[in-house]
Amino acid sequence: MIEHIENPAAVATVTWLPAEKGGRRSGPPTGPVYAATTAFTTGDPIESEPGWPATDPRTMSILLERTGSAPQITESMRVGFIAPELATSFLRHGAEFVVLEGPKPVAHGVVTEVLEIG
Repeated sequence: MIEHIENPAAVATVTWLPAEKGGRRSGPPTGPVYAATTAFTTGDPIESEPGWPATDPRTMSILLERTGSAPQITESMRVGFIAPELATSFLRHGAEFVVLEGPKPVAHGVVTEVLEIG
C-alpha cells in the first residue's frame, strides 16, 4: 500500500459519487492513498461516445491522497500519476477529470493547483 505521494503533480477538489448514482458502495476510500484510473475531460469528440471514459485511449493511472483527516464526499486531495509524463499536457488550473474503478466513474475532480513536479 502506498502511504504518501512523493511528488504530487497537483491539488484537486474531488467529489465522490453516491452509490445510487454509480459511485462506490462503501463511500470515499479510507486508505492514505487511493489508486485508480482517470480520464481528463477536454471537449474531445471521444467524450460523447458510448462507454466513455472507460474507452478513452488517454486513460491513465492516478493517485489521490487526502489532505484532510477524514473521508468526505467532497474533499481536497493531492494528485499524482504513475506515469506523470502522460498527464502533463492536461494539467492546468480548472482541468476536470473523472475517476474510474474499472469502467465505472466513481468520482470527478477539478484541479485547483498545479505543483512543480520534481
